[in-house]
Amino acid sequence: MKFWVNNNNKEQSIAAANKIRQDLVDNGMELDRRDPLLVISVGGDGTLLSTFHAYAGHLDTVKFLALHTGHLGFYSDWTDKEIDELVDCIIKCNEKIPSTSYPLLDVKVERVEGESFHETAINETVIRRLSALTMKTRVNLDGEFFENFRGDGLCFATPTGSTAYSKAIGGALIHPKISVYQMVEMASINNRVYRTISSPIIIPHNQQVDLYPHKADDYVITCDGISTKLKNVKKISVKLNYQRAQFAQYRHRHFWTRVETAFLGQDEQ
Repeated sequence: MKFWVNNNNKEQSIAAANKIRQDLVDNGMELDRRDPLLVISVGGDGTLLSTFHAYAGHLDTVKFLALHTGHLGFYSDWTDKEIDELVDCIIKCNEKIPSTSYPLLDVKVERVEGESFHETAINETVIRRLSALTMKTRVNLDGEFFENFRGDGLCFATPTGSTAYSKAIGGALIHPKISVYQMVEMASINNRVYRTISSPIIIPHNQQVDLYPHKADDYVITCDGISTKLKNVKKISVKLNYQRAQFAQYRHRHFWTRVETAFLGQDEQ
């Protein structure tokens, strides 16, 4: 089986990644950066996000696996203290990799000049004005007018991304088995002209959100922490991608257990 290992520059991550590479190669696996079947991210959640975007064009064939060298993250089932067990699982399954899939966001921006920007996000997409002024936009849900928004910006999050930035600004926690996404307003302003729902909106997989800026302006589109500045924005469309991210699942770790561990950390009474 072809595999690749991506790691951050921390000493602990480098050591763990080197051990995984050597152990798998010693057991007949082939290290292949261009066309792997399994891509292993070693480090933290940031490393996983960069690994995902490096292989976002190979979603039909690649399965991801995250190994944390710190506290367990929301995409990870393994730590660097469990490498021997993980390697045994990979060798045993070989190319028959058990997996689960997570929804992805599809973001498209149309500019006045006719040019477009297209990106995929596994966690969230945050849309803001480039200037310090507030963002003004018409919001359509599933082709129908929903609200005139004015505020700092809008955040769109996947279920797995619901525990990240979206949660920090008041978004709901959504189980990743549910094929939906959410829109969360950022510091919305409500008056007689601009009236918003001021609540997270959970949107089904077959519906699209279209934003029509008050006037063509410059925006910053941030997908999983990767920011792109775009001028003369005419329309922004957000929906779920028709593809999903496949993650190797050599063992199951309950989503709500991950939530409890990350945010509560309380012993059972």
